[in-house]
Amino acid sequence: MFALFLSIAAYAQTGKISGTISDKKTGETLIGVTVKIKGTTKGVSTDVDGKYVLQAMASGKYTLEFSYVGYQTKEVSDVEVKSPAVTNLNVILNEAGGQNLQEVVVKANFKQESVNSLYAQQKNSALISDGISSDQIKKSPDRNTSDVLKRVSGATIQDNKFVIVRGLSDRYNTATLDNSTLPSTEANKRAFSFDIVPSNLVDKITISKTATPDLPADFAGGAVQIVTKDIPDQNFISFGVGYGYNTQSTFKDFLGTKKNALAYLGYEDGAKQLAENFPSSAAVAAGTISNAKNIAALKSLPTDYTIKNNNALPTQNYQFSLGRVKHFENGNKFGALISGTYRNAQTFFQDVERNFYIYNYNDNQYKFSTNVGALANFAYSFGKNKISFKNIYNKNYDDNYTERTGIRDGNSLNKFYALDVMQKSLFKTTLEGDHQIGEGNNKLKWTASYSNIGNNQPNQLKINYTKPLNDPSTPYQANITSLGKENTRLFSDLSENVYAGDVNYSTPFKLFDASTTMKLGLGSQYRERTFDARFLGAQLETNNPDLQTAIRSLPLDQIFSTSLIESGVYKLVEVGGDLDSYKANSFTNYGYLMLDQKFGENFRAVYGVRAENYNVKVMSATKNYVDDTKLDFLPSINLTYSLTKKANLRASYYRTVARPEFRELSLSSYYDYESLGNIAGNPNLKRSLIDNADIRYELYPEAGQLFSISGFYKHFTDAIESYRYDVLSTPDVSFFNTPKAYTYGLELEARKNLNFLGESNFLKNTTAYFNLSLIKSKVTNPTDQNYIDKTRPMVGQSPYVINAGLQHSALDNKLNFNILYNKIGRRIIQASGINFPSTWENPRDVLDFQVSYKVLKSKGELKLNAGDILNQRSIIYFDYNGNKKYDGSVLNGGDETMMSYKPGTNISLSFNYTF
Repeated sequence: MFALFLSIAAYAQTGKISGTISDKKTGETLIGVTVKIKGTTKGVSTDVDGKYVLQAMASGKYTLEFSYVGYQTKEVSDVEVKSPAVTNLNVILNEAGGQNLQEVVVKANFKQESVNSLYAQQKNSALISDGISSDQIKKSPDRNTSDVLKRVSGATIQDNKFVIVRGLSDRYNTATLDNSTLPSTEANKRAFSFDIVPSNLVDKITISKTATPDLPADFAGGAVQIVTKDIPDQNFISFGVGYGYNTQSTFKDFLGTKKNALAYLGYEDGAKQLAENFPSSAAVAAGTISNAKNIAALKSLPTDYTIKNNNALPTQNYQFSLGRVKHFENGNKFGALISGTYRNAQTFFQDVERNFYIYNYNDNQYKFSTNVGALANFAYSFGKNKISFKNIYNKNYDDNYTERTGIRDGNSLNKFYALDVMQKSLFKTTLEGDHQIGEGNNKLKWTASYSNIGNNQPNQLKINYTKPLNDPSTPYQANITSLGKENTRLFSDLSENVYAGDVNYSTPFKLFDASTTMKLGLGSQYRERTFDARFLGAQLETNNPDLQTAIRSLPLDQIFSTSLIESGVYKLVEVGGDLDSYKANSFTNYGYLMLDQKFGENFRAVYGVRAENYNVKVMSATKNYVDDTKLDFLPSINLTYSLTKKANLRASYYRTVARPEFRELSLSSYYDYESLGNIAGNPNLKRSLIDNADIRYELYPEAGQLFSISGFYKHFTDAIESYRYDVLSTPDVSFFNTPKAYTYGLELEARKNLNFLGESNFLKNTTAYFNLSLIKSKVTNPTDQNYIDKTRPMVGQSPYVINAGLQHSALDNKLNFNILYNKIGRRIIQASGINFPSTWENPRDVLDFQVSYKVLKSKGELKLNAGDILNQRSIIYFDYNGNKKYDGSVLNGGDETMMSYKPGTNISLSFNYTF
């Protein structure tokens, strides 16, 4: 027993060496590489991911030998192990050029090989891409994936959650999570809400700006690829806690209805949902409901609208992660990573301006938000095989309360109230298999996944009180005698299921005397969505004018009281119709063939074709009004020439598509009280075809440092754009195909250590980074109406995007500082109609800061974050004088503000500990 204890204790005091072995020219990971400790018999082979782990290594320095058939053997010296830590050593191997070269042993030390592998990782992407690693995420104040993405060159974020790449709106981008396409999380647009993926669960994010045949084809701006964390290198338990302060919200008055305990856990308790026996739409429309059933139905709706005033609590963040890895004697390995996150925030947006035509409003908005996330990843590696089971769940709960005052039509004062609960959820499970087939580097990979997206709005209540502007003594009267979508209750529920599977095979061989990897694959994705929406209300019906005035003058917390409902003065009314609800499905089948060829030492070509057959159906309860099938062949070629060991020249051409989203094809009409208008689809939309061309020069002065300059051009056939239908008094939004559109731009990126300015340790430990995108686009509007703008930039496209920052580390990397800056040029939010010009978002400077300090033997870390320090006003406006800048009041010959608010500065302090 004592011997066993000593053995366990000795094992616990040992360390590990782990890493990934890859091909120097392509970055392809290599299966079955032999890794040995020189001078011993101890060794392992790389698994199907090209990874190796040498366990139970006593503290000290070692020389490792890496050998593989067809490649030069490499020895790496000075690999130091400090128990119980893991020493990470990634290695690149070069193909042997002949019999003699195979016998040559390439020698390098640990530092040299670490630098070489980082260079190879940077240079060997087959396509033009930009990314951010988990290490960079840790050094920023970003708490979710949307915050992270705005650091990537050419990427911006709209509404704090939707990504725009190279100036193209969210509908022209696609997203994958663990190699499976993510569905749209929004009921009224094609977009994935990246704020529902907490950044601490992310291993890396890559935005591919060019296409290869193995990527999904439905993008033109970028393919955002999120990879969550997998098998850990060692066992760990980690927890974190953080609290935040918003300068205009925290400890200020915070209004809203009473919250139940489940709201703090991210769930609505069901009290706001429609009762199971609630009358059907057909029964309400037919007017056959008895008086007793009418009263019972209205009483079943929420009636307590007492507004409570509390102080907004600080933002709260809690995180827990557990990692476990088990190594078996036969070399097999099992790993698990389980993580949970929790966040609650209470935010107040004060004096939000909302103006359009006859509307001049001022809002106070109170947003109670809870986010709960969980990740559970498991993997088993055996022989040259690996099976992974990855699961992610996230739930967002938002309870919004809006008070609006202002003038409408120039002659009436308004008091508007909106109570809006939104529940969004994502569940995704993925089963993956990686296998070596036969000998060498033949690989088979398959994926099967299921996703569910939920978007539920129970009892969104909107009610407006008015009185004459010229008669202030008259009490406000509620508009409840006739109902429309702007003054009813909305009950909506969206559920989408996505089933997907694919199989991919790659094999190396010689073609035209060039080292070639052929990759081919097949896959399918089936999506089915159900969207149910009912606009219901209590319409006041009484012939007694005095009673009507008395009831309409009641405050919000009394006007729908149980006693009034029981008196029979209200009638259940439903507005809208069958078209507000819809069902939709799509079935995509695809196949691709891709060749990756290396010609000599410097030239590489990746080319092939992808074929996609896509069928989409959208239907209401009464008819099927969309049924379309398209077969597209999509070629691509990516060329890379290594000018030097540190520089690449890249060029590419590729064709992609952009398909209308279910919502954009549906006839469903949704009233958005924030934008003051309706959103409706267009079943006649066609898919877009995009021809893309890119060129890029990239230089890596030192490991981890970069300079690149890129140019791109995109031509759209039948581009899909949103626009404002302003024939009526409301700024309604719909969609159309433009006959002609193009965009082109220039991207510049640099990341450099400042030691070139001097020899001091301060400069040596300071890194500056900067990326700039200059973009121009042009859309030719259709001729079906007399649009104000005959041509214009694309919706959501900024003429420039700037990201910059400084990172500094001190005290042996225990103390870290990070300053980040972001700015985007003005962009169109709503394209013009026939009466009013386009609305533009004004540029604003965003400055963020983080300082972190490692404590308790570097197992703990304190972080102080400051987000949006400048707190500049967010402004959307009509550029009436056409000078391409915001000039303020329209009364002085300037511009008209459509929407304006200040978000506040966020300051937070967090502590994380790993043991």
